[in-house]
Amino acid sequence: MSQADSRLTLDEFITRFQLQLPGIYEPSHNQRQAAVLIPIICHPIPTVLLTRRAASLRQHAGQVAFPGGSADPGDVSLAATALREAREEVSIPGSAVRILGQLPPVDSNSGFQVTPIVGLLESGIPFSASRDEVEDMFEIPLHLALALASYTPLQIRRRAQSLRVYFSWYQSHMVWGMTAQILYRLGEQIHR
Repeated sequence: MSQADSRLTLDEFITRFQLQLPGIYEPSHNQRQAAVLIPIICHPIPTVLLTRRAASLRQHAGQVAFPGGSADPGDVSLAATALREAREEVSIPGSAVRILGQLPPVDSNSGFQVTPIVGLLESGIPFSASRDEVEDMFEIPLHLALALASYTPLQIRRRAQSLRVYFSWYQSHMVWGMTAQILYRLGEQIHR
């Protein structure tokens, strides 16, 4: 990580996110819609809130993830989906989130097209995990979460396709799969 990465302020992040377009990514092949919230907490050193999914869940049990899930018919937008899911999973009130925008959708291996929604939260908002869905919550400093050098790429074969996946460690948490892919893409956009 360079010195510039360690000094990424919230204002710099917002400016870079809003002024630099995301890269060009593969079009989605999945039709079912889902959304996740990338909750950036406005501490003096900004952080990203992540969860570890409950071990009892049928899919992605125990994995590090953003709050989020599948779109309901009553959701007026994918941003509404992300906000509803964040409220249900970690008690983030939708009114406390300032949405900056979204990243291009990502295909999940469970058949969803997942749209990441970037949102800012003031520090001091109490979080409370829904134990049915979330085993743990933790924060990663934003500059570390977006430092491309923190991620290790790995080529894997799935369904006769070669795919690149990323993983990273923060303290005792391994961030990998779609969560790492989303953070890596956001890091690419911010550091372009």
